[in-house]
Amino acid sequence: MKYEIDFIKFNPTQNMTILIKTNYPVEKYKLIASKIMAYDNVYAEQVGFIQKSINNKAAAHLQMAGGEFCGNACMTLATYIASEIGLKKNHLTEILLEVSGTDKLIMCQVKRNVEEYHCQVTMPIPEKVEQKTVKYGGSSLNMTIIRYQECIHIVLEVDKFSKEIKKKAQSLAKLLGVTLGSKLIGVLLYKPKSDELVPLIYVPHLDSMVWERGCGSGTASVGAYLAWKSQGEITAKLRQPGGTINVFADYYEGVFTNLKIEGAVRIVAKGKAFIDV
Repeated sequence: MKYEIDFIKFNPTQNMTILIKTNYPVEKYKLIASKIMAYDNVYAEQVGFIQKSINNKAAAHLQMAGGEFCGNACMTLATYIASEIGLKKNHLTEILLEVSGTDKLIMCQVKRNVEEYHCQVTMPIPEKVEQKTVKYGGSSLNMTIIRYQECIHIVLEVDKFSKEIKKKAQSLAKLLGVTLGSKLIGVLLYKPKSDELVPLIYVPHLDSMVWERGCGSGTASVGAYLAWKSQGEITAKLRQPGGTINVFADYYEGVFTNLKIEGAVRIVAKGKAFIDV
């Protein structure tokens, strides 16, 4: 059987993202996502499905294929909606979204520039931040654990992005995916001296592990970590393989009061994909 799928492909900091407009049963999402993400199809790092929102305040519902929350995918859907309503150059609009992985509505500000859209997203607040030292792979790992409603991010400060630490990150993500039952595991290699971030994202439900070129949710977690560490307000420009994503975070008296990311998004393709199932 062949599926014909209406899709839009986006470039948010080279974290290539496909949004699917065609309605399919949720139980088909995993198969459709794995097929359309493949190198011999449209090819991307992640897939989201556009659905009608339940809350009438939201413009749409974004359902990620693995049920996770994704900041960059929020940017892409907000960009798509802004393009569909004909947002003019240098104009700004605000769009509320329902998104998988969080029960809070997500506010997105979108401004259209000459060749791309500039987006700022209010991110979910971590439920807990804690530091731990664990014995792993024959050595000690100092990690900061950022817990969210349905996902966990691990921040590892590193001096360099070596093959050895990347290999450890991959095996750690797999282990946590098996033991914790979260919808998404992120292992974020952060080099504080240069504000560089190399993010690894593992979605157990899809068995998808990707060294992302730009990760919005990972950027937010590093920002939360920095604000928590400094016990105050931070602004950071995190350089990633695909470009820079900005983060703003405030932490006062044990509470996060603000967590936002911003970056650029381009629409790179629209059309029909054909998948054999």
